[in-house]
Amino acid sequence: MAFKKRQQSRGKQQQHVRSIPGTLSVHRDGFGFVAPDGGGDDVFVPARYLRENIHGDKVDVEIVSAGRGGKREGRIAATRERAVKRIVGIFRLRSSGSLVQPDDDRLPWLVIPQAAGGGAREGEVVVAEIVSYPADRHPPTGRIVEVLGSPDDPEVELLTVIRKFELPNQFPDKVLHCADGVPQEVTAADLQGRNDLRGLTTVTIDGESARDFDDAVSIKREGDNFRLWVSIADVAHYVPPGSPLDKEAYLRGTSVYFPERCIPMLPEKLSNGICSLNPQVDRLTLTAEMLFNGSGEILAATFYPSVIKSCARLTYTLVSRIVEHDDQEAKTEHAALVADLLLMKQLALALAAMRRARGSIDFDLPEAEIILGLSGAPEAILRAERNLAHKIIESFMLAANEAVATYLTESAPATLYRIHELPDQEKLAAIGLFFSQLGYGELPGDNTVKPRDLQALLAHAEGQPEERLINRMLLRSMKQARYAAENLGHFGLAAPCYTHFTSPIRRYPDLVVHRILSWFLMQNAAAGRGKRSGVPFPGYPGLLAEIGEHTSKRERVAMEAERDIVELKKVQFMAGKVGEEFSGFVNGVSQFGFFVELDELFVEGLVHISTLPQDFYQFIENEQTLVGEKTKVRYRIGDPVRVRVAAVSKERRQIDFVLAGEAAAAATTTEEYPRRAVKGKRPQGWQGAKPAAPGSRGAAGRRDGAKKGGGRGRRGR
Repeated sequence: MAFKKRQQSRGKQQQHVRSIPGTLSVHRDGFGFVAPDGGGDDVFVPARYLRENIHGDKVDVEIVSAGRGGKREGRIAATRERAVKRIVGIFRLRSSGSLVQPDDDRLPWLVIPQAAGGGAREGEVVVAEIVSYPADRHPPTGRIVEVLGSPDDPEVELLTVIRKFELPNQFPDKVLHCADGVPQEVTAADLQGRNDLRGLTTVTIDGESARDFDDAVSIKREGDNFRLWVSIADVAHYVPPGSPLDKEAYLRGTSVYFPERCIPMLPEKLSNGICSLNPQVDRLTLTAEMLFNGSGEILAATFYPSVIKSCARLTYTLVSRIVEHDDQEAKTEHAALVADLLLMKQLALALAAMRRARGSIDFDLPEAEIILGLSGAPEAILRAERNLAHKIIESFMLAANEAVATYLTESAPATLYRIHELPDQEKLAAIGLFFSQLGYGELPGDNTVKPRDLQALLAHAEGQPEERLINRMLLRSMKQARYAAENLGHFGLAAPCYTHFTSPIRRYPDLVVHRILSWFLMQNAAAGRGKRSGVPFPGYPGLLAEIGEHTSKRERVAMEAERDIVELKKVQFMAGKVGEEFSGFVNGVSQFGFFVELDELFVEGLVHISTLPQDFYQFIENEQTLVGEKTKVRYRIGDPVRVRVAAVSKERRQIDFVLAGEAAAAATTTEEYPRRAVKGKRPQGWQGAKPAAPGSRGAAGRRDGAKKGGGRGRRGR
């Protein structure tokens, strides 16, 4: 139920202030921000206005002042929806009663009445249902609904994330029963009306650990042109609309990938069985057959249901050895495929050049690869390699997705698009000023920035010390791509229309696009050669916008869950390295300190401002720099530093560093550093730590002032 707070007025009656609907994000120090539903800048909400709200609430916020620097400040006028119904955390026994300490420290501790403990023991991970929310200075209360077990058990760690993000990890019996009824072999009846591509040399190229193969590729040279077949698993053939399988797939929206496990969108009998394009077996597919010239321009495209038989299950590593490293052993072992793989390399390079020519942006930021031991504990954190084989498949999938989008835009009254809107202009303006100070010139303003402007900036920065910084900052200025019924184009790809067609095993929008495409192929074929039927697809009357909104939300939840487990594994890995020193570089600066990425490990942590040498540090936003007022010591993105691991927090998914070696500062390294100024105020500068007495533990010399010298992503586009 929504509740409203009275606005007190003094003197003249205050004029009514329109409230803005949005979602509340609460910082662990008590203050928060409301992200408006209609877009635009977040509204800062001081802690004093959040006594009856928790993180995730859908609220109406009332603007009370412009705030410093023109930033809006507000208070909660009404709570429209409580998004968080359950909290996952550690059960704590206290003399005054029982509590649940949330795994997410943005959420409040829950008071658990004695009769609602559910048999939980001190220190166990539990799931608690919220019974009452904070009100009238009373804390929220709850009851234990599930005891997961010890927080040190890797299986419990995974379950914690699954429950925290409310991921459905068990299929209902009726869904499994439906999956059991799906045949595990292609029948003769299935081949009716399909193009037989089993005579083509067709391969799948995926990661070493992949088990669900939903795309396969074939290629031929025709004079100066390339003919490419991208065949995608025909999941729609086995998952009828409205069936239990379909409803469950829609509910999940996407598969979720953890380092040790996948939570599939479809039961394994489909995802790893009849729908997976496994080698040497017949499989039903939907094929995009495309003809490209030598420059990568598409000359023609046709689409049809098909049957294929993959010749080989190849990996990115193996293909890279052949096409990138001229590995003679690999070429000899796969001699029958070498010519086709080299053709794929030629076409992929031409497609990439074509995309660059039109302004497509390629953010080349590494992802973490978690290496787990037999116990499930992390043994290494590496930068995942993105080799030429990844880029080959990425180029082919992009081409197929765009070709399908173009066809449906011309043929279908309605379809589901993958859209990427213009970036936030204020964010671009802020970082553009910083880039200009680095010598990169200014970005166009007034909504005139084009993808090629950002692409040119990335190209200019390639190979420079600040290359990763510029990639990261530009990416953060971008809006997140999403699914929609309205075609708004794809800014990042510089494409007038785009969709997702190539992964129906693990993405529900792709399954929707398959159904729409198959319908119009059938209707247009019935209308006659070269004609468009114009008959709308009957499967989703008026529901495409709702499907787009739901699947976009499920994608965001999956991304957050995947990120959370990766950060947890990083923290676990670094817990055994507290006290050790590492070299790294500053990769982010804020009002409360700077973040350091280690050179030898793909891990980052925070050097909090309270651990720096005694001084008052000012954050200069347009320079992304912290400057000591007295010492003039500067900490800037790209600076090389030597750090020591001071502490890790599993609950906060955070690693804390302090400067080490010559740059070390005397500091108190407590488990909980202060992160923000109290009482919801926005800090403009911070006091550094006092120096230790000479010879005492933690004393150190002056900071070295030298400046830094010279999987394809599963989600996103």
